[in-house]
Amino acid sequence: MPPFRRPICGEGAEPMQTLVHLTWIEGRIERWIRFGRMAEETILTRTEKRVAFAPGAIFALVRWSSNDHGTVESRIDILRAVGAGEPCSTVPCVTPGGELLMRLSGWPKVEAALRSIDIVESYGIATEDVCPDHWRHVHNRLTAAMEPRPYTPARHAAWLKRRMVTI
Repeated sequence: MPPFRRPICGEGAEPMQTLVHLTWIEGRIERWIRFGRMAEETILTRTEKRVAFAPGAIFALVRWSSNDHGTVESRIDILRAVGAGEPCSTVPCVTPGGELLMRLSGWPKVEAALRSIDIVESYGIATEDVCPDHWRHVHNRLTAAMEPRPYTPARHAAWLKRRMVTI
């Protein structure tokens, strides 16, 4: 069935996914997923692929590029994949976009965000299961040039209990 004839809701509709276009040209353009549960992965060329995330999935997209004079772009975005009809922010390489939990640019802030991710993983916690409020907290603290509070196993346990109650 042609794309414009596919049903967008109801019976026969395909579930909506958030698509992320990744490129890796060593030393020039590097876009990669730092964490997240991918629903699908499609290799397009030797240097490009497309990954998909189900609605509600949380993932981190790192974008870095350079030219002959040095680094042009260093960014990290942590997003929640949205479902059909949900509002979202536009992000380069992400279709249709996502709910922004963290958006930082500049290598010092990106490096600090990556350290925050490493700390979560050092506790054995799956980063994609972390409370979304934590990523907002990290964004706000790093934007204000402050050190974010660590996400501990106790905070994670509290988040899991809170999520059980609200679902």
